[in-house]
Amino acid sequence: MPTENVTDYRVLAAVAHPVRRRLLDVLRVEQAASVGVLADRLGVAVGSVSHHAKVLAGHGLIVEAPELARDARERWWRLGDARISWSNRAFADDPAGSVVAQAVDELSLRLQLERLTAWRAASDQADPAWQDAATSTDMWLRLTPTELAQVSEELTELLSRWRTRELPDDEPREPVFVFAHAFPSNP
Repeated sequence: MPTENVTDYRVLAAVAHPVRRRLLDVLRVEQAASVGVLADRLGVAVGSVSHHAKVLAGHGLIVEAPELARDARERWWRLGDARISWSNRAFADDPAGSVVAQAVDELSLRLQLERLTAWRAASDQADPAWQDAATSTDMWLRLTPTELAQVSEELTELLSRWRTRELPDDEPREPVFVFAHAFPSNP
């Protein structure tokens, strides 16, 4: 899946809403889903899902999947063709864009920490194999900006290979959330 470098803050504004962000996450895991399934998974009304799906579709982030519908009343959605990324620096000269980019960053971080906190709170109830397989790691590296960009690219490529691989039918698989942050800092 190609990555689109976003420079229009309106695309970011579309993903700055928590329901739309979670809708994208469900589609990333499920590949495609009906409005009814999305409503159940998100805990919101069908009309709300339809509204948020139209906003995301207006920016090409998701597309309809009519071939999956059982009848004309059922609407299905899947991810669009591109993954998005952005640099907050691209919006430095645009006050509205800067605010939106910051809001998306804060929402992403909040959702990541919520998922981690929920796992930690429930992990002692999880299957021991999942408890042993879950990981947390951090380390200090000495890098140039170019090297950090290369590390980021390699991590993205590694995770993309795992995400797009053909899944064997040998045993059931659960969705696994992976996130990493890398940035200059001092201990």
